[in-house]
Amino acid sequence: MKSPKEMVLERKILSLLSEYGRDNPASKTAQLLMDDPEVQIMQDYANTVSIKRLGFNDHGPVHMRTVVLNAILMMNLLKKAGVKTSLEEEEIGSFSDSLVAVILASFLHDLGMTIGRQDHELHSVYLGLPVIDRVLAAVFHDDASRRFILRSLAIEGISGHMGTRAIHSLEAGVILVADGCDIQKGRARIPLSLGNEPRVGDIHKYSASSIEDVHIQAGGEKPISIMVEMSSEVGFFQIEEVLIAKLGRSTIKQYIELYAFVTGSPLKRYI
Repeated sequence: MKSPKEMVLERKILSLLSEYGRDNPASKTAQLLMDDPEVQIMQDYANTVSIKRLGFNDHGPVHMRTVVLNAILMMNLLKKAGVKTSLEEEEIGSFSDSLVAVILASFLHDLGMTIGRQDHELHSVYLGLPVIDRVLAAVFHDDASRRFILRSLAIEGISGHMGTRAIHSLEAGVILVADGCDIQKGRARIPLSLGNEPRVGDIHKYSASSIEDVHIQAGGEKPISIMVEMSSEVGFFQIEEVLIAKLGRSTIKQYIELYAFVTGSPLKRYI
């Protein structure tokens, strides 16, 4: 059963996509993923393994929907600024096609956490592949070429979301940053409440717990502005070790402004 937070995120996602028309391929893709019982089961179990077994932050349905929302926001901002996706630049697809691949990758990128942290991005590929194939078959049932291209693009986004493997498309770069932007305190709420014994890596939970919000909006000098609001300076660890690390490896770095501040303190600009 979906949580209220999941349902709120789904409404926001569909609202963002509504500007492209009710029956656009991106909206259909998002709805099919949201309605897929197998995806829901895998996402829920990914969270169980991540939080209860491994003691990590949220990697389940709320996180994956948050990444979808972040990715759509950034894709829309890039489009409004006149930045073409890789499929558009290469004249083999449209913005809508790119958006479908980004939604697929964002929605499925952490399924591999059902197995474990190590190489989870690669585990996510083969767990997500049957889902990708059936969703693309439903949306583009009469276009085998488009299905193959978008499947490959989605797989690049999934396998590259940790920043440990080279990516080459703008679309995969969006997913990398969208994932890196989900660092706010909600992700650490459950692990912290469990009160486990101190362990290596706990700094990520405590750092995330100080991130009040991450705002993604139009930038003043570049298409995208990311503004991180914190309650304490420990949040800088999350920005510098997680978000900036992913930004540095992303194909959209040149389109982003990054700011951070502790409530009541001066604004700091990173890039």
